[in-house]
This record gives sequence, structure tokens and C-alpha cells, in this order.
Amino acid sequence: MVTVAAAFLVSGFYNQKRLTEIYQGQSSPTIFDRKGNLLAIGANQRGYFNQPLTKIPPRFKELLLKKEDRWFYYHLGVNPVSIGKELLSHLGFGKRRASSTISQQVAKILLGQEKQRNLKNKIGEIFYALSLETYKTKDEILEMYVNSVYFGNQTQGIVAASRLYFGKDPEMLADAEILQLLAAISSPSGNNPAKKSNEKLALSLAENLGLDSQKLMPLEMKTVKASLANFSFRDNSLFELQQFLTGKENAHWLTIDKEITAKARAIVKENLETLAAKNARNAAVVIIKLPENEILALIGSPDPTLEESGYKINMVSEPRPIGSTIKPFIYLKAFENGLRPYTLVDDREYKYITAIGFPLFPKNFDYQYRGEVNLHYALSNSLNVPAVKVLEYVGLENFYQFLEKDLNFQPIQPLENYQLGIALGGLEMSLFDLARYFTIFSNNGFLKDIRIHQNESRLPDNRKPIAPLAYVQMVNKILNDRKTGVEQFGFKSELNLFQDNYALKTGTSRNFRDSWVIGYTPDFLVAVWVGNADASPTDAVSGQTGAGLIWAQTMELLFNSEYNKKTPFDFSLLKEFEFENNGQFEYGLRSDDYQKAKNTLKGKDRSFVLFPHDGDTFLLNETTEIPLEAATEASWYLNNVFFGNGKKLPFAPKETGVYRIKAKSDSFEEEITVIIGREL
Repeated sequence: MVTVAAAFLVSGFYNQKRLTEIYQGQSSPTIFDRKGNLLAIGANQRGYFNQPLTKIPPRFKELLLKKEDRWFYYHLGVNPVSIGKELLSHLGFGKRRASSTISQQVAKILLGQEKQRNLKNKIGEIFYALSLETYKTKDEILEMYVNSVYFGNQTQGIVAASRLYFGKDPEMLADAEILQLLAAISSPSGNNPAKKSNEKLALSLAENLGLDSQKLMPLEMKTVKASLANFSFRDNSLFELQQFLTGKENAHWLTIDKEITAKARAIVKENLETLAAKNARNAAVVIIKLPENEILALIGSPDPTLEESGYKINMVSEPRPIGSTIKPFIYLKAFENGLRPYTLVDDREYKYITAIGFPLFPKNFDYQYRGEVNLHYALSNSLNVPAVKVLEYVGLENFYQFLEKDLNFQPIQPLENYQLGIALGGLEMSLFDLARYFTIFSNNGFLKDIRIHQNESRLPDNRKPIAPLAYVQMVNKILNDRKTGVEQFGFKSELNLFQDNYALKTGTSRNFRDSWVIGYTPDFLVAVWVGNADASPTDAVSGQTGAGLIWAQTMELLFNSEYNKKTPFDFSLLKEFEFENNGQFEYGLRSDDYQKAKNTLKGKDRSFVLFPHDGDTFLLNETTEIPLEAATEASWYLNNVFFGNGKKLPFAPKETGVYRIKAKSDSFEEEITVIIGREL
């Protein structure tokens, strides 16, 4: 007997251990926001949604025991009378099978034998039930049952069932609702509260349990169906968050703000309804809490549950040409290498030869040239030509190194393929990556990891220095200035907000395929993309008129939230200089050689003949006239024959051929060659 008892104890221990492991593994993955609000419940290994509870509501417990196992607290896991009836039934004496105890049902559910009813399984369940009774308390076994029983429609356990069918937690269930759930246990697929048969069964159960069915709350099927239609076990935000939920943890506590996410998604959806008239169907938003770099919201689709064009694609993570949003990084490197916001640049037509031999003539957004401007004005108005000259000054190799080594950016094609086209917006990047890189401007020149799991706040602050603070302040000062950019964006603009401690940069890619705005305060950052997931062009939707609409409303949402601390920008390292003695001021560093820094770019531009360009080809016809233009007054020679004097002269060729054009002054001389030909 001792040996048999010992063997039972040993086998019983491993039996209950197995059931416990299965039980613990059946809980659904749950995702909570930063405030503890439930974002989503994932399906467990059986495809069910399961949220365990630790305290069973007293009324539910009372009615459950009356229905399923009146003698639960008195037997040892099996009911001898029930066992006898079950054996007689299997031997052919009688057709009525007795119900299993709750302990046996726990074993049956956890072993996955609900639909495999045979004598062998029944005997096995008895031994597992006895094992549970030996090593678990009655309350622990009852808790396992309440959290494991299936109620239909992928709901396992009372929590999921209560929320799905009645839209409330188990503690709030009325007697009628408890009876509807209990009536579903024997046949959860056919008799769950969403089925018509459930009401009749629940009323019958009330009578069997000695309850006055006339005093119960009306069992309204319409209420159940409405709850079933409106309830979802997952918030839409799970669509964008899946890529971050790769750990084995069963519960994820995220930095996401559910309310902010929902409101921002509504802003996206509402504005896309308007922008659809301009053939802009998709949008994405990233909101980051600063300086912690915590994600508050990721919106890659207005509604991922719909079958609309591109709605199933998470546009937060899709690389797209980023337009002029690259310019602050180009200017940052230029300031670090000696240029200043007051540095002058000649905004005119330049000719470059690309790596594949084709000429490149950079154009501004409006195809206009403005002559001599400073870099503050150029960046505020997002001028392309000055940006190309600044990138040329920084050096392509240096900027490639900055992107790949400093920012750890991984381009989708070799950076050498872009060359100066980087300044013209051709570089592809995801909204998520671009938003992260922009945080260096609010985080004093440091690049930090993006955090989305709350436990990451306890990790070391992994900061990488990208640029000295003084040069970051220069960029912030320009992007914070909403007056200098009035020529490009107008006095009345969606980008002009009621609070003034913000900075922003817009971007528009070629053929209006992508509309961008990245804006930030020292407290938070909002990044927005608008376009089409299939990369088709919009109808002239720019950064301001597309992403700007969503960005402005989202910024106002954040301005009116707890995340707005109204922290001012720090410009303490900058010094003002009077610009051109005209009462206007620009800024740089206290140690600047003002005149040297102001003329650095002009000093590097050795071009004397501004137009035409060396190697240009012109078609000869009756109206052909080529404007000759030099940087200063010059003497002009055509094929070594004096042509005339002046800064600008018209040249109307009469014959085809190769022309050597020379401009000469006391200080400069330059000769170029152009080709005049006829149409073939």
C-alpha cells in the first residue's frame, strides 16, 4: 500500500504539474498602454481569447456550483454516483450519462479532450482530477475552471465572455446574464448567448436552480448582438505595434497612449476624406514623447480593418522619398563645418554632371531664382538650389558617412546612386526612422533609442552624440522661425499654431508623390506622411497642404494634453549679428569671424560665366537667342573675336557649330564651349 501511495503521489505530482503548465500557457497575450488601458488581447495557442481572473464574483460562483457541481467542496475530485452511472452507460445499461465534476472538467478542458468522449479518456481524467485535488486547493481548481471553460465565439473564460457578449466585466453581470453564460457551457457553439436557443435554456436553468424567472432581468437578445457587433478583442493600434511584440512575455506594457492614438487616427481618417479629392488616399503619423523618446502613437493606416486601397499596409514603416525633410541635417553638418545662418549663397541656375553623364540643373519648388540669399532664408523657405550648394560644401562622402555611421541609417540602395539628388529629396526613408532622427534636434544633439516598452525606461539611457549643441540650436532657431518662411508658406498657414515653442520642416517628393511634415517642441514630436501606398502621384498635394493639415491638428491635440509642458527652446549659445547694417539681425556663435563665415560659400564659387554652361547644346532657329551672363562686368569674346562689354549680353547665333565663349575682367577670366545645332 505504501508503494502504491508513493507511486500515486509521484505520478499525481507530475499530472497536476502538466495541467498547471497547460493552464498557465493558455492565457492570451495582452497589451496595455502607458496608463494601463487594454489595447489588445491576442489569441492563445488554441485560437481562443482568454483573460484570467483571480477573484471569482460571488454570485457567479454560487450559480455555477449549483449548476455544474453542487458537491464540489465535499468530494475528492470525483463523484462515486456519477462514476457508477458513467460505467453502466459504457457497458450498455442505461443511456443517461452523469456529468463530470468540476475537477474532471478542468482535466478534460486542459487536455483538449472535450470532443473525445470515450472510456479511456474518462478514466484518465479521473486520475488527473485526483491529482489536482491532491496538490491544489478547491479554490485554485475552481479558478482554473472559470478561466478555462469555453463560451463560444473564440471566448475562453468568464472575463472574455462577459466582455464580448455583454460589454462588461464579470463583477457587473446580472443574474440573467450569468444564466445565459452557464447555459452555454454544455454546447458553447450552438447555445452561446448570441444564439436564439440560449434564452430558452437560460430560463429553464433558472427554474432548475430554483430562481424566479419572472423577477430576472429581461433576456434581450438584441443587447447581446449589439455587444457582439461592436466589441473587438484588439484595438486598431495593434496593427502598427505587431512588429514590436516579438518577446515571449504574455503581457506587454507599452508607452503608447490609447486615447491620443484613437484621436490622432480620427484626425487622419477625417482629413483623408477631404484629401481624397486630390488623389491622396493614405497617411501615417508618429508621435514621440520627448526627451525620453517614448512612442505615444503609431498610425500607419486610417483604419486597417477596411479593404480600402493601401489600408492594410503599415505606412509608418514603408520607405518613401523624404523630400526637403533632409535639409536640416545637411545644414546641421554645414554649420558644424563653418557655415552660419548668415552665410550668403547665390540662388541661381547651376549645372552639374551626374555619375551617369547626364546634366543636372537644380530647380526650386516654384522654379524661381532669388539671387543672393543667406542660409537662414534658404532653409526657412526650403529652397533647393542653396541646399545643393550647401551639400556640395559639406561633401558627399562626408554626408554619406554622417548618414550611415553617425545615424546608422541603412539606405535601400547605395548612397552613391543619389549624389546631390539627396538635397533634392530623392532619398528614401520610413516615417518611423525619419522621426527618430529628428529627435536629435530636441535632444540637444544626441540620438537616443526609441522606446515602446515601459520596462525599457529602467534601461541605461543609450545616447549617441551626433552634433555639438550650438549647431543644433542654429537649426532649431531657423525651423522655429515662422516669419522668414512667409514667402514660401504665406501669412495664413496651417503650419502657424497658437503656441510658439515649436519647430517644423515640410517636404514634398517629386511629382507630389509624398507629403511630409516633421514638427516638434522640446516636449514631443509629431511626424506625418500623406500620399498613396502604391506610390502614385497626388494632385499637387504639397507638404503644407497635405501632411500639414493632419500635423497641425495633431499638434493642437498634443498642446492640449498632459504631455505639453510648454518647455522653451534653448538658444543660449547663439549670438546675434546685425546683417548688412540694415537693422536686421542674424545669429551665429560668439567666436565667429563674421565676414569670413558670411562669404565662405561665395568665396568657393569660382564661376565667372553664369550662363550658358560649359557643354550646353542649343537648337538653331530664327528666334534662337542665348543670354550671356557673367558674375560682374566683363568683356565677351566669341571664338577669340571681341563681342561686347557688359554683365549681360544677348547672343543670336546665325550658324551651327562649336562656339568658344570667353568672359574677361580685370580679376577673372573663364572660357566655355557651347554647341549650336539644327533639328535632325
